[in-house]
Amino acid sequence: MTGDAPSTPLQAADGHAFALLHCLPAQPRARLLWLPALGVAARHYLPLAQALAAQGIAVYLHEWRGNGSSTLRASRAQDWGYREILEFDLPASQQLLALHDQRDGALPWIIGGHSLGGQVACLHAGRVPARFRQLWLVASGTPWWRCFPAPRGWLLPLAYRFLPWLARRNGALPGRRLGFGGNEARGLIRDWSRVGLSNRYAAVGLHEDLEGQLRQVQGRARAVVMAHDWLAPTGSMQALLAKLPRVQATTVVLDAATLRVRADHFHWMQAPEPVAEALLRSFD
Repeated sequence: MTGDAPSTPLQAADGHAFALLHCLPAQPRARLLWLPALGVAARHYLPLAQALAAQGIAVYLHEWRGNGSSTLRASRAQDWGYREILEFDLPASQQLLALHDQRDGALPWIIGGHSLGGQVACLHAGRVPARFRQLWLVASGTPWWRCFPAPRGWLLPLAYRFLPWLARRNGALPGRRLGFGGNEARGLIRDWSRVGLSNRYAAVGLHEDLEGQLRQVQGRARAVVMAHDWLAPTGSMQALLAKLPRVQATTVVLDAATLRVRADHFHWMQAPEPVAEALLRSFD
Protein backbone atom coordinates (compact mmCIF):
# COMPACT_ATOMS: atom_id res chain seq x y z
CA MET A 1 0.00 0.00 0.00
CA THR A 2 1.22 3.47 -0.85
CA GLY A 3 -1.03 5.81 1.07
CA ASP A 4 -4.67 6.76 0.80
CA ALA A 5 -6.71 8.31 -1.97
CA PRO A 6 -9.73 10.60 -2.02
CA SER A 7 -13.10 8.89 -2.05
CA THR A 8 -16.72 9.79 -2.71
CA PRO A 9 -19.54 8.19 -0.70
CA LEU A 10 -22.16 6.60 -2.94
CA GLN A 11 -25.53 5.01 -2.34
CA ALA A 12 -27.06 2.47 -4.68
CA ALA A 13 -30.76 2.53 -5.54
CA ASP A 14 -31.50 -0.25 -3.01
CA GLY A 15 -29.81 1.64 -0.14
CA HIS A 16 -26.42 -0.08 -0.19
CA ALA A 17 -23.71 2.48 0.59
CA PHE A 18 -20.01 2.37 -0.22
CA ALA A 19 -17.11 4.67 -1.06
CA LEU A 20 -15.62 5.02 -4.52
CA LEU A 21 -11.87 5.62 -4.30
CA HIS A 22 -10.36 7.73 -7.05
CA CYS A 23 -6.91 8.82 -8.21
CA LEU A 24 -7.31 11.85 -10.48
CA PRO A 25 -4.38 13.38 -12.38
CA ALA A 26 -4.31 17.11 -13.03
CA GLN A 27 -4.92 16.67 -16.76
CA PRO A 28 -6.62 13.32 -17.35
CA ARG A 29 -6.94 11.84 -20.82
CA ALA A 30 -9.41 9.07 -19.96
CA ARG A 31 -11.51 7.75 -17.06
CA LEU A 32 -11.17 4.13 -15.90
CA LEU A 33 -13.75 2.32 -13.77
CA TRP A 34 -11.87 -0.58 -12.16
CA LEU A 35 -13.50 -3.65 -10.55
CA PRO A 36 -11.60 -5.77 -7.98
CA ALA A 37 -11.17 -9.52 -7.78
CA LEU A 38 -13.51 -11.61 -5.65
CA GLY A 39 -13.09 -10.78 -1.97
CA VAL A 40 -10.50 -8.03 -2.53
CA ALA A 41 -11.19 -4.54 -1.14
CA ALA A 42 -10.78 -1.62 -3.54
CA ARG A 43 -7.98 -0.03 -1.52
CA HIS A 44 -5.60 -2.85 -2.50
CA TYR A 45 -5.58 -1.47 -6.05
CA LEU A 46 -4.31 1.96 -5.04
CA PRO A 47 -0.77 1.22 -6.27
CA LEU A 48 -2.16 0.30 -9.70
CA ALA A 49 -4.40 3.37 -9.69
CA GLN A 50 -1.47 5.62 -8.81
CA ALA A 51 0.71 4.12 -11.55
CA LEU A 52 -2.04 4.74 -14.11
CA ALA A 53 -2.84 8.22 -12.80
CA ALA A 54 0.82 9.16 -13.23
CA GLN A 55 0.25 8.51 -16.95
CA GLY A 56 -2.91 10.57 -17.19
CA ILE A 57 -5.63 7.99 -16.48
CA ALA A 58 -8.25 9.03 -13.93
CA VAL A 59 -8.96 5.84 -11.98
CA TYR A 60 -12.14 5.08 -10.02
CA LEU A 61 -11.93 1.98 -7.80
CA HIS A 62 -15.31 0.32 -7.40
CA GLU A 63 -16.01 -1.46 -4.11
CA TRP A 64 -17.67 -4.86 -4.11
CA ARG A 65 -20.82 -5.21 -2.08
CA GLY A 66 -19.73 -6.92 1.15
CA ASN A 67 -16.08 -5.79 1.09
CA GLY A 68 -14.03 -2.84 2.26
CA SER A 69 -16.12 0.30 2.64
CA SER A 70 -19.39 -1.48 1.83
CA THR A 71 -22.06 -1.14 4.54
CA LEU A 72 -23.13 -4.76 3.97
CA ARG A 73 -21.57 -8.06 4.93
CA ALA A 74 -22.67 -11.42 3.58
CA SER A 75 -24.66 -13.47 6.08
CA ARG A 76 -27.75 -15.59 6.35
CA ALA A 77 -29.74 -12.33 6.56
CA GLN A 78 -27.86 -10.47 3.80
CA ASP A 79 -27.62 -12.06 0.38
CA TRP A 80 -27.03 -10.85 -3.16
CA GLY A 81 -25.80 -12.01 -6.54
CA TYR A 82 -24.85 -10.63 -9.92
CA ARG A 83 -28.21 -8.84 -10.24
CA GLU A 84 -27.59 -6.44 -7.36
CA ILE A 85 -24.07 -5.64 -8.58
CA LEU A 86 -25.19 -4.98 -12.15
CA GLU A 87 -28.51 -3.31 -11.44
CA PHE A 88 -27.64 -1.18 -8.39
CA ASP A 89 -23.95 -0.88 -7.53
CA LEU A 90 -22.22 -0.34 -10.87
CA PRO A 91 -24.70 2.29 -12.08
CA ALA A 92 -23.99 4.24 -8.87
CA SER A 93 -20.25 4.21 -9.59
CA GLN A 94 -20.77 5.06 -13.24
CA GLN A 95 -22.81 8.12 -12.27
CA LEU A 96 -19.76 9.62 -10.60
CA LEU A 97 -17.75 9.30 -13.82
CA ALA A 98 -20.59 11.06 -15.63
CA LEU A 99 -20.64 13.87 -13.06
CA HIS A 100 -16.91 14.38 -13.49
CA ASP A 101 -17.43 14.51 -17.26
CA GLN A 102 -20.01 17.26 -16.76
CA ARG A 103 -17.74 19.18 -14.41
CA ASP A 104 -14.34 18.73 -16.04
CA GLY A 105 -15.14 17.86 -19.66
CA ALA A 106 -15.97 14.63 -21.43
CA LEU A 107 -13.22 12.03 -21.77
CA PRO A 108 -13.04 8.47 -23.16
CA TRP A 109 -14.31 5.87 -20.68
CA ILE A 110 -12.53 2.58 -19.99
CA ILE A 111 -13.85 -0.25 -17.86
CA GLY A 112 -11.66 -2.99 -16.52
CA GLY A 113 -11.01 -5.37 -13.71
CA HIS A 114 -9.08 -8.16 -12.12
CA SER A 115 -10.37 -11.75 -12.10
CA LEU A 116 -14.13 -11.71 -11.40
CA GLY A 117 -13.91 -7.94 -11.77
CA GLY A 118 -12.90 -8.36 -15.40
CA GLN A 119 -15.85 -10.64 -16.05
CA VAL A 120 -18.35 -8.27 -14.45
CA ALA A 121 -16.74 -5.33 -16.27
CA CYS A 122 -17.60 -7.07 -19.55
CA LEU A 123 -21.16 -7.70 -18.36
CA HIS A 124 -21.61 -4.07 -17.37
CA ALA A 125 -20.22 -2.90 -20.71
CA GLY A 126 -22.77 -5.18 -22.38
CA ARG A 127 -25.61 -3.49 -20.51
CA VAL A 128 -24.41 0.01 -21.55
CA PRO A 129 -22.54 -0.67 -24.82
CA ALA A 130 -22.50 2.97 -25.91
CA ARG A 131 -20.52 4.06 -22.84
CA PHE A 132 -17.39 1.91 -22.83
CA ARG A 133 -15.34 1.36 -25.97
CA GLN A 134 -12.26 -0.01 -24.23
CA LEU A 135 -11.83 -2.93 -21.83
CA TRP A 136 -8.80 -3.60 -19.63
CA LEU A 137 -8.74 -7.15 -18.28
CA VAL A 138 -6.05 -8.42 -15.91
CA ALA A 139 -5.71 -12.03 -14.71
CA SER A 140 -9.32 -12.60 -15.71
CA GLY A 141 -11.42 -15.02 -17.76
CA THR A 142 -14.49 -17.18 -17.62
CA PRO A 143 -14.52 -19.83 -14.86
CA TRP A 144 -15.87 -22.46 -17.31
CA TRP A 145 -14.21 -25.68 -16.33
CA ARG A 146 -13.49 -26.87 -19.88
CA CYS A 147 -11.03 -24.05 -20.57
CA PHE A 148 -8.77 -25.04 -17.66
CA PRO A 149 -5.96 -27.53 -18.29
CA ALA A 150 -6.14 -31.06 -16.93
CA PRO A 151 -6.07 -32.44 -14.35
CA ARG A 152 -7.17 -29.40 -12.33
CA GLY A 153 -9.91 -28.55 -14.79
CA TRP A 154 -11.54 -31.94 -14.29
CA LEU A 155 -12.00 -31.19 -10.58
CA LEU A 156 -13.68 -27.82 -11.05
CA PRO A 157 -17.23 -29.16 -11.60
CA LEU A 158 -17.02 -30.68 -8.13
CA ALA A 159 -15.98 -27.31 -6.68
CA TYR A 160 -18.78 -25.53 -8.56
CA ARG A 161 -21.31 -27.83 -6.89
CA PHE A 162 -19.71 -27.97 -3.45
CA LEU A 163 -19.15 -24.22 -2.89
CA PRO A 164 -22.80 -23.15 -3.44
CA TRP A 165 -23.90 -25.98 -1.14
CA LEU A 166 -21.45 -24.83 1.53
CA ALA A 167 -22.59 -21.22 1.15
CA ARG A 168 -26.25 -22.22 1.56
CA ARG A 169 -25.45 -24.35 4.59
CA ASN A 170 -23.50 -21.54 6.30
CA GLY A 171 -25.58 -18.61 5.11
CA ALA A 172 -22.49 -17.29 3.27
CA LEU A 173 -19.34 -18.81 1.85
CA PRO A 174 -16.57 -18.81 4.52
CA GLY A 175 -14.02 -17.88 1.88
CA ARG A 176 -11.41 -16.51 4.26
CA ARG A 177 -11.21 -19.88 6.00
CA LEU A 178 -11.10 -21.70 2.67
CA GLY A 179 -8.46 -19.41 1.20
CA PHE A 180 -10.75 -18.46 -1.69
CA GLY A 181 -12.22 -14.96 -1.86
CA GLY A 182 -13.72 -13.35 1.20
CA ASN A 183 -16.87 -14.18 3.09
CA GLU A 184 -19.08 -14.25 0.01
CA ALA A 185 -22.83 -14.01 -0.45
CA ARG A 186 -24.41 -17.32 -1.36
CA GLY A 187 -26.23 -15.76 -4.34
CA LEU A 188 -22.94 -14.48 -5.74
CA ILE A 189 -21.35 -17.92 -5.43
CA ARG A 190 -24.46 -19.48 -7.02
CA ASP A 191 -24.27 -17.19 -10.08
CA TRP A 192 -20.50 -17.60 -10.42
CA SER A 193 -20.66 -21.40 -10.14
CA ARG A 194 -23.34 -21.64 -12.80
CA VAL A 195 -21.04 -19.89 -15.24
CA GLY A 196 -18.29 -22.32 -14.30
CA LEU A 197 -20.53 -25.27 -15.18
CA SER A 198 -22.30 -23.89 -18.26
CA ASN A 199 -20.10 -21.09 -19.68
CA ARG A 200 -23.23 -18.93 -19.86
CA TYR A 201 -23.57 -15.68 -17.92
CA ALA A 202 -26.89 -15.10 -16.18
CA ALA A 203 -28.08 -13.40 -13.02
CA VAL A 204 -30.92 -14.80 -10.97
CA GLY A 205 -33.68 -12.19 -10.84
CA LEU A 206 -32.30 -10.17 -13.76
CA HIS A 207 -34.32 -11.11 -16.83
CA GLU A 208 -31.83 -10.02 -19.45
CA ASP A 209 -29.81 -11.91 -22.04
CA LEU A 210 -26.36 -11.18 -20.68
CA GLU A 211 -24.72 -13.38 -23.29
CA GLY A 212 -26.47 -11.49 -26.07
CA GLN A 213 -25.45 -8.19 -24.55
CA LEU A 214 -21.80 -9.25 -24.52
CA ARG A 215 -22.01 -9.81 -28.27
CA GLN A 216 -23.02 -6.15 -28.70
CA VAL A 217 -19.94 -4.68 -27.01
CA GLN A 218 -17.70 -2.86 -29.48
CA GLY A 219 -14.25 -1.37 -29.27
CA ARG A 220 -10.90 -2.67 -28.09
CA ALA A 221 -9.72 -4.86 -25.25
CA ARG A 222 -6.31 -5.25 -23.65
CA ALA A 223 -6.00 -8.58 -21.87
CA VAL A 224 -3.08 -9.23 -19.51
CA VAL A 225 -2.41 -12.85 -18.51
CA MET A 226 0.07 -13.93 -15.86
CA ALA A 227 2.34 -16.73 -17.08
CA HIS A 228 1.74 -19.05 -14.10
CA ASP A 229 -1.81 -18.15 -13.09
CA TRP A 230 -3.77 -21.36 -12.54
CA LEU A 231 -6.85 -19.37 -11.44
CA ALA A 232 -7.05 -17.54 -14.78
CA PRO A 233 -4.99 -19.36 -17.42
CA THR A 234 -4.72 -18.21 -21.03
CA GLY A 235 -7.59 -20.47 -22.12
CA SER A 236 -9.88 -18.87 -19.56
CA MET A 237 -9.13 -15.37 -20.86
CA GLN A 238 -9.55 -16.53 -24.47
CA ALA A 239 -12.96 -18.02 -23.64
CA LEU A 240 -14.07 -14.70 -22.14
CA LEU A 241 -12.84 -12.72 -25.14
CA ALA A 242 -14.65 -15.14 -27.47
CA LYS A 243 -17.90 -13.82 -26.00
CA LEU A 244 -16.99 -10.36 -27.38
CA PRO A 245 -16.87 -10.94 -31.16
CA ARG A 246 -17.14 -7.22 -31.99
CA VAL A 247 -14.19 -6.29 -29.76
CA GLN A 248 -10.66 -6.14 -31.15
CA ALA A 249 -8.63 -7.82 -28.42
CA THR A 250 -4.89 -7.92 -27.79
CA THR A 251 -3.51 -10.36 -25.24
CA VAL A 252 -0.13 -10.09 -23.55
CA VAL A 253 1.40 -12.70 -21.24
CA LEU A 254 3.65 -11.36 -18.48
CA ASP A 255 6.29 -13.56 -16.86
CA ALA A 256 8.13 -13.22 -13.58
CA ALA A 257 11.12 -11.55 -15.24
CA THR A 258 8.88 -8.76 -16.53
CA LEU A 259 6.77 -8.44 -13.40
CA ARG A 260 9.72 -8.75 -10.98
CA VAL A 261 7.41 -10.80 -8.74
CA ARG A 262 5.81 -14.21 -9.08
CA ALA A 263 3.64 -14.35 -12.24
CA ASP A 264 0.46 -15.60 -10.58
CA HIS A 265 -3.04 -14.34 -9.82
CA PHE A 266 -2.24 -11.87 -7.04
CA HIS A 267 1.48 -11.14 -6.66
CA TRP A 268 1.48 -8.58 -9.50
CA MET A 269 -0.56 -6.27 -7.22
CA GLN A 270 2.54 -5.74 -5.06
CA ALA A 271 4.41 -4.08 -7.94
CA PRO A 272 1.82 -3.22 -10.60
CA GLU A 273 3.91 -0.90 -12.79
CA PRO A 274 4.56 -3.54 -15.51
CA VAL A 275 0.82 -4.27 -15.65
CA ALA A 276 0.04 -0.56 -15.91
CA GLU A 277 2.56 -0.24 -18.75
CA ALA A 278 1.02 -3.21 -20.57
CA LEU A 279 -2.46 -1.69 -20.28
CA LEU A 280 -1.35 1.75 -21.37
CA ARG A 281 0.21 0.41 -24.56
CA SER A 282 -3.32 -0.23 -25.84
CA PHE A 283 -4.36 3.35 -25.14
CA ASP A 284 -1.55 5.21 -26.94
